[in-house]
Amino acid sequence: MKEKYIDLIGMYAAILCLIHCLLAPLLFLFSIGISHNGFIDLGFLCIGGWPVYRIVRGNAPYYLKALVCISLILIATSIAMEMLLHVHTNLIFIGAFGLIVGHLINFRSHKHC
Repeated sequence: MKEKYIDLIGMYAAILCLIHCLLAPLLFLFSIGISHNGFIDLGFLCIGGWPVYRIVRGNAPYYLKALVCISLILIATSIAMEMLLHVHTNLIFIGAFGLIVGHLINFRSHKHC
């Protein structure tokens, strides 16, 4: 039962991250005084890292562990490149989508009450 909530937290965090990454550039175009803050991205990374850690420690299949780890690494790489080098990459979109799929697969594989 507890694993169900961990997957839900991971899915919601990844979905919110994806929405943030898709909508934030549109808000920046309108010049309403909003600028990008990389610490928001780091917050999503930390929130998403905890469910990934729980999946990797658990008894999930190897392909699922690889999927969520690679997705988290893609997100972390994109955030680091943006904060340190000021280069925007699309790796964050791929990573967020991979986390959503990974958490959905893990959620559906559990037998919940």
